[in-house]
Amino acid sequence: MNILLINPNTSQSVSDLIEAEARRAAAPGTQVSVLTAPFGVAYIETRFESLIGAYAAATLAAEHWEANDAIVVAAFGDPGIDGLREALDIPVVGLTEAALMSACLLGKRFSIIAISRRITAWYREVVQANGLIDRLASIRCLDTPLQDIGRVQDDHGERLKALCLSAVDDDGADVIMIAGAPLAGLARSIRERIPVPVVDGVSSAVCHAQTLVSLAPAAARRGSFAPPPVKPNQGLPAGIARLLARGASPA
Repeated sequence: MNILLINPNTSQSVSDLIEAEARRAAAPGTQVSVLTAPFGVAYIETRFESLIGAYAAATLAAEHWEANDAIVVAAFGDPGIDGLREALDIPVVGLTEAALMSACLLGKRFSIIAISRRITAWYREVVQANGLIDRLASIRCLDTPLQDIGRVQDDHGERLKALCLSAVDDDGADVIMIAGAPLAGLARSIRERIPVPVVDGVSSAVCHAQTLVSLAPAAARRGSFAPPPVKPNQGLPAGIARLLARGASPA
C-alpha cells in the first residue's frame, strides 16, 4: 500500500514532522511518501491561504496520484479535499475529518488545540461543515507569535500541554484533538500526561486512509462526487488538465 501525504504549505520542516509521524502510524508494509507545496505560504492560517494551499495540493495530486493508493492532504482544515475526491479515483483523506472521526469514536465532546488565535474561526467553520459543532467543547490556542513554524512544539510545549489540561478541566472535553501539521507527533509525546485520549491528525489520517484502501471502495461515477464534466479550459498545469480531460461518464 502506498500513501502520499501532501503538505499544502511550503515549510519543509513541517513536512519532516508529518513524515516522521506518518511513518510511526503506518502499518508494516505501508509505504509513506511526503511532498511539499512548491508555492504558497509557510503555514496555512486563514481561509484565503487555504485556497492557495488547496490549489498547491491539487497540482501535486494531479501529478502523483496514479502511483499511490490513497492521498492525505496534510493540513488541518482539509484544503481542497472535496474537489480532489471528485477528480481522483483513490481515497482522499484530510487531517481534520480524520481526527474528528477518531475523536467521535473515543468520546462525546472534543476540544481542539490550535497554533494561533487567527486560525480558530476557520477551524470552527470546518467542524460545523462536518456536522459536529454540537460536540465541540472548545478551541484553545497559542496566543504568542510563532518564531519558527517547524519548532512550535519545542518553543511552546509546556503551553500546549497546559491548553490541553484546561480543555479537559474547564471545558469538559472527553477527547483532545491536536490541530495542525506543525504539531504532528505531539499527541504521541504527551498522551501519558493528559487524562483523556489525545488525537493526532496525521496519524488518524494515515490509519483511516489504510482502512479505506483495504475496503476497496468503487470510484464515484454518479452523484455529487462524480468527476467534473469535460469543458474548455486554459492555462492549467498539465497534470490538472489531464485530470479534467478524464471527465464524467454520460448519465
